Amino acid sequence: MTATSTVTPTTARLAGQELRVGYGRDGEILHGVDVLIPEGELTVIVGPNACGKSTLLKTLARMLAPRSGSVLLDGQPIQSYPPKAAARTLGLLPQGPTAPDGITVSDLVARGRYPHQTLLRQWSPADEQAVVDALIDANVDDLAARNVDELSGGQRQRVWIAMALAQQTPILLLDEPTTYLDISHQVEVLGLTRRLQRAGRTVVLVLHELHLAFRYATNLIVMHEGQIVAHGRPEDVVTAELIERVYDLPCRVIPDPVTGRPLVLPLDLDA
Repeated sequence: MTATSTVTPTTARLAGQELRVGYGRDGEILHGVDVLIPEGELTVIVGPNACGKSTLLKTLARMLAPRSGSVLLDGQPIQSYPPKAAARTLGLLPQGPTAPDGITVSDLVARGRYPHQTLLRQWSPADEQAVVDALIDANVDDLAARNVDELSGGQRQRVWIAMALAQQTPILLLDEPTTYLDISHQVEVLGLTRRLQRAGRTVVLVLHELHLAFRYATNLIVMHEGQIVAHGRPEDVVTAELIERVYDLPCRVIPDPVTGRPLVLPLDLDA
């Protein structure tokens, strides 16, 4: 499939070049992917299951080392950074994180401050304030004293988002942050990511819900079979032909009556 792109050269602190990535001895998942994450944008990565979305995100966050190619952070190979230095610039919320038994919400969120601690700089009022702000922004401040293992799946997901926010990194990567959340909390979380982006952060999300992805993204990456097949503003790249080819889903694409962004209407051919 030929890639469609409306991206023009722009400032980017995070980029991937010719990324080929796989797991162990398994086959290759990413096939020579080039990607540019525009600075200050809300980038959303979409695509069908097993197309490489999470693999790309984990590679950009240096959780996975590419078999070939490189990830560049501020123009330098990301593997050349000491772990704490990279973690002060780039924060990640992976899929399915697990918390230690018996840890409280406030203590888990405080772990987001670990990259800022050194022998000469221990816990400070600034760290305390960062935790308080993150709890409030993720709307879990009322849960601060609760044990994480007592919470519902949706509550836990928002606590993990709070921990990522507490890192206060200029680049934030979130892998399916709306998992386990009902629609009201999905909108709440995505509204938060939009506020972060408008305040100057670079935010990258993996999402499955196309209507939400197209509504909130300022920059869209569409993946299919380990490659990027479209990249740009949703209103510039999303077409019925693209959705049918990527998802094998006959559809119509119309303007969202609220935002004007693309809205996908599946066609039930058996109706």
